[in-house]
Amino acid sequence: MASVTSFPAQARDRAGKGAARQTRREGRVPAVIYGNKQDPMLISIDPLDLMRQLKGPGFFARVFELDVAGDKHKVLARDLQVDPVTDQPIHVDFMRFSATTTLNVEVEVVFENEDESPGLRKGGVLNVVRHTVEMVCAADSIPEYLPLDLTGLEVGDSVHAGALSLPPGVELVITDRDFTIATIAAPTIMEEPVEEEAVEGEEGEALAEGEALAEGETPAEGDGEAKPDSE
Repeated sequence: MASVTSFPAQARDRAGKGAARQTRREGRVPAVIYGNKQDPMLISIDPLDLMRQLKGPGFFARVFELDVAGDKHKVLARDLQVDPVTDQPIHVDFMRFSATTTLNVEVEVVFENEDESPGLRKGGVLNVVRHTVEMVCAADSIPEYLPLDLTGLEVGDSVHAGALSLPPGVELVITDRDFTIATIAAPTIMEEPVEEEAVEGEEGEALAEGEALAEGETPAEGDGEAKPDSE
């Protein structure tokens, strides 16, 4: 069963954009709980509690228990709105569920034991094809993340969906092929071009003339200092 994270919430009595802005001015994040054939409930949550949950893996795959004045709601986060300028959360949608609820969810892949991959130790690059994997399962069975072991992988190796360890009752949405999740790519070395010193302009011409004189050549007629006209 998925672990449950609990944190408090407060009920709010007014809907609408104006009420939501007022909630934000009071230093809280407006949110709503809906689903499971019950009426929606308007709530607000402490932004510090929300930010702590956002920093962990799999925010949308974790089961939360919201305590609203002693009334506890087991929910999943289904939508998060952020401010386009500050990137701070400004609204969250939470969905209630029952023991029989089956969901399609995206679960984050967490790569482990990178230090045990010879290919990465040699300078190879982990090329992630899929950061999340879509699966179908009961709400209580959602894994917080899917570990993927990189031990022993060389440059050119790849890891596929078949390498994932799925909990009981969890099925991948894509079942007709063993799709790629990541590869170990060869390192890319950019060689900087060596610029040859070019001698141009008057300095170059003077240098070329000096080299010619050093080899015993005489300047052509008319070169050198001007001579007075003969009488």
